[in-house]
Amino acid sequence: MYQSIHEIVYCLVLHHGGELNQLNYYKDGINCRARMFDFTSLEPIFSNDGYRPNVGIVLSNDAGKVFWARRTQHDGWQFPQGGMHPDENPEQAMYRELKEEVGLERRHVHLVGHTSGWLHYDLPQQFFRSPFSTAARRRKRIRGQKQIWFLLIMNCDESSVRLDCSKKPEFDDWKWVDYWDAAEEIVDFKRNVYREALGELEHLMPELG
Repeated sequence: MYQSIHEIVYCLVLHHGGELNQLNYYKDGINCRARMFDFTSLEPIFSNDGYRPNVGIVLSNDAGKVFWARRTQHDGWQFPQGGMHPDENPEQAMYRELKEEVGLERRHVHLVGHTSGWLHYDLPQQFFRSPFSTAARRRKRIRGQKQIWFLLIMNCDESSVRLDCSKKPEFDDWKWVDYWDAAEEIVDFKRNVYREALGELEHLMPELG
């Protein structure tokens, strides 16, 4: 039987032509499969639906704890997340955000799976300031964020984490927390999305599933 997540063997088999990607991994000697969504089915990623495309990252360690970070000069804690560039698909955006916000690269993690579609949340009114601000004038077009959430397992020493890899670091501190604690500690307007994402990804967590 496998005692550590490092003893789990991951094998990613890519299928082209519009088929689903398939991730095979082995837990307790059983071949499990996590279905990987074909991102081409998400088109158009950039649309006029009022939600900016975004990716979120649930980063786990061997013990099933998840990476929880404090926003720079704020009291709020959250998972890493960030907006997509027009030339990126969600997976490309995720690896870029992972490097910018956490200092980790593709070789430092295992990609275990992701949510099967967009999860949405609306931004509170106070994020748009005065009725004369540029943000307020865009309010009719921008309602909030739509996110694909990824589950990653860290396969390196935690000393590899760096929060200073961008000109304006997103976080200034971090810690490991229990998987479901994040949904209780996150700011109110993101709570439903966190519950949805964690609920969908939970069965892929070797320590929890």
